[in-house]
Amino acid sequence: MGTANSAAPRGARAGAGPEPATPLDHEDLELLRLLADGALLGAVARRLRTSERTVRRRIRSICNRLGVDAPIQAVVWAARRGLL
Repeated sequence: MGTANSAAPRGARAGAGPEPATPLDHEDLELLRLLADGALLGAVARRLRTSERTVRRRIRSICNRLGVDAPIQAVVWAARRGLL
């Protein structure tokens, strides 16, 4: 289980080899950019022209794909890789 400070995917091993290409598409990255800029769910939903429920679902999906526990960890994951 990941810790609050860890942005590494759960179960990642040191020296396990290069990471695969990002599992995020341009829409995922846009959502993470908005979160990184401090946008609240309502503002993100309006910007992406969708519902807050869909935004929450997409955030949960992104976190699951990255193996992190919280949206801020997903933002940190993407930022550390120069994706934001």
